[in-house]
Amino acid sequence: MSELVTGDAVVLGLRPAKLPSRALALAIDLAVVGAAFVLVSIGLVIATATLDEAALAAVSVAAFLLVLVGGPIAVETLSHGRSLGKLACGLRVVRDDGGPIRFRHALVRGAMGVVEILMTFGVVACIASLVSARGRRLGDVFAGTLVVRERVPAGRAAAVPPPPPWLVGRFAGLDLSAVPEPLWSAVRQYLTRMHQLDAQVGWSMADRLAGELAARTGVPVPEAVPAGAYLAAVVNERQARDARRVFVAAQDGAARGGPEGDAGRSVSGAPVGGDAGVRGPAGAVPFVGAAEAGAPLPAAGAEGGRVPPAATGFAPPA
Repeated sequence: MSELVTGDAVVLGLRPAKLPSRALALAIDLAVVGAAFVLVSIGLVIATATLDEAALAAVSVAAFLLVLVGGPIAVETLSHGRSLGKLACGLRVVRDDGGPIRFRHALVRGAMGVVEILMTFGVVACIASLVSARGRRLGDVFAGTLVVRERVPAGRAAAVPPPPPWLVGRFAGLDLSAVPEPLWSAVRQYLTRMHQLDAQVGWSMADRLAGELAARTGVPVPEAVPAGAYLAAVVNERQARDARRVFVAAQDGAARGGPEGDAGRSVSGAPVGGDAGVRGPAGAVPFVGAAEAGAPLPAAGAEGGRVPPAATGFAPPA
């Protein structure tokens, strides 16, 4: 799991697509649909050469509705919002709450698309997208949908925020050995993007992730601790344990004069990456963010081994 997803496997926390990328995706879709419509029309002309004019008109209207309107609706419904053009541009249509679109959403978008794209050559859609803060056209407004970017440039990932100071060291006794790596990845994704999410969606996601994490550790979330702060505190505890393992392994390797390859194991021989059998001392203050930020660890016996608390964005309970 490399992205934060909802229970319906829809990526959250991504940026709304802007007009240029949406216009390029639409141009690709129109080219594909237009080519299909031409082929279908040629086939119908050959097959209905003996019909009268009224029958030909009815067949032409049916072909138009089937290919130019029904085709995009069917593709968006079956692909959960990813047409060929959107797939090429890294876009996806989702609901306002981040869930996958259904047939009714694709139907409203397709019906409105006939008016604002086909009948006005895209002028109405462009104006609506420019006016909207999230780049939505009229079809998105009426359907309750949003086009988001699924691919974002690399190197922009934000650091995991540290927990509130009043939670540092509180979960030092948790058994983290049963927490799978995909769940850690999902929690980190939420923490780095929680300020980009809608408030209701973010709260629901934090509550679900906290419940899964508590189920894996066997200890329920404390009632007075918000779900987001709980996630940050547990992730910080895992980072602190990893930092301590690396520090102890490095000191042990230096004392024995062993090769650098032994630095990846602790004194007891346990792998650095695992959590099995590791317990932090109660009340210990972990090194906030040291494992990820690459900051030097304080030497053993330093005064308290503490670092100044960082800004967290979490408020203590009233």
